[in-house]
Amino acid sequence: MKRLLLFFCLSLISLSSFSQWNWINPIPQGNTLTAVCFTDENTGYAAGDGGIIIKTMDAGNTWTILSSGIIGQLRSLYFTDSVTGYAVGVSGVILKTTNGGLSWAPQSSGTILDLHSVHFPDSNTGYAVGANGIILKTTNSGASWVSLSGGSGTLLTSVFFPNADTGYVVGYYGKVIKTNDGGLTWITLSTGTNDNLTSVYFTNDTTGFIVGNDHDAACVYRTTNGHDWSVKKLMIYISLYSVTFPNDTIGYAVGYDYYWGNGCGTRTINEGTTWSDNLRNIISGINLYSVYFTDGGTGYTVGSRGIILKTIDYGLHWDSLSTGVTRNNLHSAFFPDANVGYAVGERTYEAFSTILKTADAGESWTKLPGVTSKALYSVFFTDLNTGYAAGQDGRIIKTTDGGETWTVPSSGTSNSLNSIYFLDQNIGYAAGLNGTIIKTTDGSTRWLPLRSGTNNTLNSIYFTNHDTGYVVGGNGTILKTTNGGSTWRAKSCGTNVSLLAITFTDENTGYITGGGGTILKTLDGGETWVGIWGGTANDLHTIVFTDPNTGYAAGTLGTIIKTFDGGSTWTTVSSGTDRYASIFFTDFNTGYVVGFNGSILKTINGGGPIVGLNETPVAFNRLKLYPNPTNDKFTVETDGLKENSRLSILTLTGKLLFTRQISASSTMIDISDLQSGIYFVRVMGEKTVRIGKIIKQ
Repeated sequence: MKRLLLFFCLSLISLSSFSQWNWINPIPQGNTLTAVCFTDENTGYAAGDGGIIIKTMDAGNTWTILSSGIIGQLRSLYFTDSVTGYAVGVSGVILKTTNGGLSWAPQSSGTILDLHSVHFPDSNTGYAVGANGIILKTTNSGASWVSLSGGSGTLLTSVFFPNADTGYVVGYYGKVIKTNDGGLTWITLSTGTNDNLTSVYFTNDTTGFIVGNDHDAACVYRTTNGHDWSVKKLMIYISLYSVTFPNDTIGYAVGYDYYWGNGCGTRTINEGTTWSDNLRNIISGINLYSVYFTDGGTGYTVGSRGIILKTIDYGLHWDSLSTGVTRNNLHSAFFPDANVGYAVGERTYEAFSTILKTADAGESWTKLPGVTSKALYSVFFTDLNTGYAAGQDGRIIKTTDGGETWTVPSSGTSNSLNSIYFLDQNIGYAAGLNGTIIKTTDGSTRWLPLRSGTNNTLNSIYFTNHDTGYVVGGNGTILKTTNGGSTWRAKSCGTNVSLLAITFTDENTGYITGGGGTILKTLDGGETWVGIWGGTANDLHTIVFTDPNTGYAAGTLGTIIKTFDGGSTWTTVSSGTDRYASIFFTDFNTGYVVGFNGSILKTINGGGPIVGLNETPVAFNRLKLYPNPTNDKFTVETDGLKENSRLSILTLTGKLLFTRQISASSTMIDISDLQSGIYFVRVMGEKTVRIGKIIKQ
């Protein structure tokens, strides 16, 4: 696990309910986006993995991350007016907003089946379709939904109603069904295919289009009478996922070229009679899942790795609205001091694996010169200039000039190395596949194999001193050495899940995280381990502590959990991206997580809900409290207090005891009825939170 600098904060605590994680890379965010829609030429929304919903109010130039309240994938968006919208996704989720996305309320769908598409022909009546042929209908603006028959057990991918009564649904195995009575009855239409259909769109009551693929070529199906369909086979090795028409003449569909690995599109300018085949390379390495046009040739498409593209010429040319130093998966981060940090990862569609560096506390990152094509899984620095990374096929690289140049010493193994750890400038260890553990005593000039006694994959290595170290891995493997790695002894932990990360807060107290939300703790130097419930069943890939009591673990589905009491209890403080692979704190409040799709997020106040960079973060300031300690009354002083601020008294566990409105910069508070002890005092304004600690005698 990662070494960190420990800074104790005795008089101020950043409570998780007020803290934040900000996206640093990519911008606006890195989750796969599966749906996009606009309510006017400037205002639009996109949604996707991790429950992400983002909004633009300036035609895509900037985006704000909204709070959906869920962590599952969202697959479709539809707005009935400028402020009322719906999102549907996995496990029967239906969300509704009535204030332009500022808040989203879950609606009762009556199903746990995944929902793939939602459409409203008017403000009251809507339909949602999805897995196992589910078709839902609402007639009261989403307040309640009823299940309709007609889907016949097939995965349904898209629904569209050109008018209040007539609607079409498409799905896998060539499924096309039509209703003429608002969903009461459905008839099956034939397209002559048994292949997967992914999107349907109508330009009027009778003219419509369906896209899909027949396993070797993209297909567009067209009807001009709402019943009979003709097919156009387009480019080979193409899957199309979304189709739309900005007007009756011009249409556009997007998808993925799985031969070249590119996001692609196809366009018609003659009502779908012919379609272009020269737009195969819109963007490299990206699936495009949804496309939407506003007017005047302006359109947007979204896809994997959070990509957002915009066109102003009906799709002839596309420009990226997303920025970032990389979208490659990142596996590990390390900061040798508060400002300088490194992150390493994969090389998807590039010649060399990713090595990133920041010199300004994570605010900006640069890509360092490449040295290897092998994926890098772990990074460790012994000082500002000297560092190591380990990864695929036994690759180890070393720098002595802060990452400007790298050498490739021989590790002596071809087994992939998942973790690297150094005790000083000379002594280091790495561990990986097939029970591999190697050691260097000369700063990586030579690596020697150690006998681990296991063939299980080893995922994380940590030493508490020069003699005592630990390695964890697959099938519940825990190994301990007390002689600098010469021998290793297996320790029992009562589980056979894969153990993914290990850290210690002192020589006796340590923690392990792993698959299925596993958390283990030892108080006797790893001799015995007990399980702790962390409140999640998601895999936890990384764990770190900023002091003996405060720790964080992160993993799949963007899970971040936090403990204030040495692991006895955990609170979910953030969920928001596909997967976090590494977490690192440089002090009590400042931390970083890195993960899939080049995700880099930062907190400056102890972690918590993810916010967009376009939102104004809450500022934390200290309160002046006197007399302190006090027997009964004390005075609260704060500068720049705004009206309608609220003062609260809380226990150390966060339980609210007292609250009141305050408007003066100096306020006397009576706590004579409270028991003796230590309490937090919190003053919340619109954009400021002030927290202090009072001792009641």
